[in-house]
Amino acid sequence: MSYVSPPDFVTKMVDAGHAKVLMSTRDTLIRAYMAGAILALAAAFAVTVTVQTGQAIIGALLFPVGFSLLYLMGFDLLTGVFTLVPLALLDKRRGVTVRSMFRNWGLVFLGNLGGAVTVALMMGVIVTTGFAVEPNEVGQRLGEIGEARTVGYAEFGAAGMLTLFIRAVLCNWMVSTGVVAAMMSTSVSGKVIAMWMPILLFFYMGFEHSIVNMFLFPSGLLLGGDFSLGDYLVWNEIPTVLGNLVGGLTFVGLTLYATHGRTRTSRRAQQVAEAERAERGRAEAQLAEAGQAAKAAVAAPTSEAPVPAAAGTR
Repeated sequence: MSYVSPPDFVTKMVDAGHAKVLMSTRDTLIRAYMAGAILALAAAFAVTVTVQTGQAIIGALLFPVGFSLLYLMGFDLLTGVFTLVPLALLDKRRGVTVRSMFRNWGLVFLGNLGGAVTVALMMGVIVTTGFAVEPNEVGQRLGEIGEARTVGYAEFGAAGMLTLFIRAVLCNWMVSTGVVAAMMSTSVSGKVIAMWMPILLFFYMGFEHSIVNMFLFPSGLLLGGDFSLGDYLVWNEIPTVLGNLVGGLTFVGLTLYATHGRTRTSRRAQQVAEAERAERGRAEAQLAEAGQAAKAAVAAPTSEAPVPAAAGTR
């Protein structure tokens, strides 16, 4: 597993953000659609495993398979572009503007939503046998998740909204760490191992991921969850998107870029450099003084002793 040093993988982060902004609309939408669909399948898989085993940790251990697959295939999640694209803007890469950044975010959002909703519809068919019977145990659980994570927050008002937002911040702190961690290695195994850990953490801790929720909540609405589309948007998706943006950009993108992309000289190095500059200044001052003294000596008039008058001859 070849390790890539922080200054090098931060450069790769900026390069990746630059490439995503310049990508065509068609490619951006396709890659985002597939990312949303694969992550939704992973979420469905994790919920199924949890229901069947009764152990949430097993579902969390297996969920990162979806994230690893979509990353290795070069697909894009909104949570990832939240972190990478602004770095290309800060680095003043050619063709990257605020408008192009928002364009990328909007296209990725739409693609992720389309992929996640597609899988939600497919899973709805599966867990109800084509909507011919009541949802099975997995379907019932999907409905409960949507209800608990919308109406459940709304019951607490502002405190619930704050909790939702903080969970979204923490989520993309971990998810974006997974995105960056994959850049720390040049081997497939190294990338997967590095990604697996933070993704496992976010899923098991129940943090709020905007794309996973694009699957869970439409599924809940289809499968009898007692909440509305408005509940989903106001009490989950919108605050989650904002929290994901803050978490990924603040705690991952900007911190790494600031300390490894635009590294400042260490305090000790600054002290050494200042001492060297002071020493050079003293030496130059001494040379200047010596030069001035030499010039003064050359320019000074020569004083000769008077010649005594000649004695008269006899």
